[in-house]
Amino acid sequence: MSHAAYVFDAYGTLFDVHAAVRRHAGDVGPDYQRVSEMWRAKQLEYSWTRALMGAYADFWQLTEQALDYTLERIGGVDPTLRQKLLDAYWKLDCYPEVPAVLKALKGRGAHVAILSNGSPDMLRSAVDNAALGTVIDDIFSVDALRTYKTAPAVYDLVTTAYRLYPDVVSFQSSNRWDVAGATRFGFRTVWINRAGLPDEYPDLKPSLILPSLESL
Repeated sequence: MSHAAYVFDAYGTLFDVHAAVRRHAGDVGPDYQRVSEMWRAKQLEYSWTRALMGAYADFWQLTEQALDYTLERIGGVDPTLRQKLLDAYWKLDCYPEVPAVLKALKGRGAHVAILSNGSPDMLRSAVDNAALGTVIDDIFSVDALRTYKTAPAVYDLVTTAYRLYPDVVSFQSSNRWDVAGATRFGFRTVWINRAGLPDEYPDLKPSLILPSLESL
């Protein structure tokens, strides 16, 4: 079934959030996977707590704070790597199937967009680095609202901009909590379950579960 718009979460869905640490794995040391996982977990935790408090700080600030916490908590990582890891986050690798999938969807005449917690500069840098600018029509950032997913107003950025009902928008995310929020809003949702994780929100089921974007 074709939809009027295909909207994608950015981090973990189009772009590999673990690419930054993996690029410097040898320098980070044997705990590099733990560093990457904690960095990501804290980045998300900070977005949720700030949204609930109504104390917005943009996603780049949260990314920096999450890395600082992680490096202090885990220890043993050369502090001079901090800036290299942050710089790498601006140029995350996209997943291999992403360019062809987005090109095919755009060829159907649908809107192709990103809806992300990322700040506009972060998202533009990632898109440019992956050479996706010609296949992405719009980048919607929560920065416009100064809050974070899963606030319904975030998903409404898309329906308002495109003047569409939610059920004609297909929303793809690798983050199950994001899929839950988008499902609650009324989007047709696709959970990109790259890691084969168990479901967490049985009352807010996605329309489809895929191991990658390839079958979209």
